[in-house]
Order: sequence, then C-alpha cells, then structure tokens
Amino acid sequence: MRKFLFVAILLSITFQFTSCKSEEKKKTEKKEVKTAPFSLETANNSIDFVAYKTTDKIPVKGKFKKINITKNGNGTTAKEAINNTEFAIPVSSLFTADVSRDFKLKKFFFGVMDNTSLLSGKLMLQTDSTGVATITMNAVTADLPFSYSIKDKEFTLSATMNLDNWNAQNAVDSLNLACRDLHKAADGISKTWSEVAINIMTVFK
Repeated sequence: MRKFLFVAILLSITFQFTSCKSEEKKKTEKKEVKTAPFSLETANNSIDFVAYKTTDKIPVKGKFKKINITKNGNGTTAKEAINNTEFAIPVSSLFTADVSRDFKLKKFFFGVMDNTSLLSGKLMLQTDSTGVATITMNAVTADLPFSYSIKDKEFTLSATMNLDNWNAQNAVDSLNLACRDLHKAADGISKTWSEVAINIMTVFK
C-alpha cells in the first residue's frame, strides 16, 4: 500500500512538473512572436478616388472603406512593407456619402463588369518616387503607373486611371445611361468620364 502511494505521489509530481514546463514553453513562444516594425495590416489605410461627370468635368469623390492585404505587407521600413504587397478591395465597401450614387455605381458600373466583386492588385516600387500597380478589374489585368512619397511613417500614392485600359467602356456607358440627367451640363450633353484619379494614404503605427 505504501509502495502504491509512493508511486502515485511520484507520478503526480512528475505530471505537475511537466505541465509547468509546458506552460512556461507556451509563454516563451508567445513572447518570441514579433510583428514587423512596419505592417499594412495594422496601419491606417485610406483609398480615395475622384471620378468626373458632365462636359464641365465636375468631380465626384468617393472611397473604398476596406482593403484586404493578401500577401506581404510587412517590412523593417515603410518602403519594404509597401513593395510587392498584394491586396484585394471589396467593391461592397464603396462609399460616396450618397446612398443612391453608391447603389448605381455598384449595380450599373461594377455590376456590369466581368467578375468584379473585388479589385485586386500588386504594388511595385521602381524608384524613390515612382512605381506600378498591376490591377485586375473586369477580368483584365493592366498596369497603373503611380507616383508616391514616404515621409516618416506616412506613405502617399497618386495615380490617374484610364478605364479604357480595363475594357470598361461598357460599364462607363451603363453608368452614364443610369445617371443620364444627372450627368448633363448646360450644353445638354450627358457625359461620364473614363478618367479616375486615385489617391492612397497609409499611416503606419
């Protein structure tokens, strides 16, 4: 009986010791997990655009409220974190502060495109001020040249997108038809431009 109790106590002590070591190991492993100094996942990202209507070229501002980083996006510098980052932007996150306009853009513009619930792409920095984004939209992948600057923890990008490069003229025409009267100037001509200005800002934490 005493021998049995001795073995039981020994097993209990051994289990507790092993358990403690396991817990200590887990805590150590957690402490060793480090995030990159610059990460797009934790940064504040804003994607704004300016489209144009009427022959007077009146600007219509909007934004995408969500961006998903699908590959890379981390680095020891801002430039390293941005370069070769792959992303996906849900069209559903489009916002122009006008519910009716948001609906028309989603249905009559992006909605008539081929397989465009997401805008996906990759950012590639070529020099200290220029780069190229490969954008997939309307089942077409094309290059979008951009200029950029980095100051401390702030990255800004600007580009002008010609929608014709993504075979989107049908989508432009569809939107113009849906907004026919709203896109008329004093000359009576209804026009929706194929030119869209893109502005992106990232502020790393």
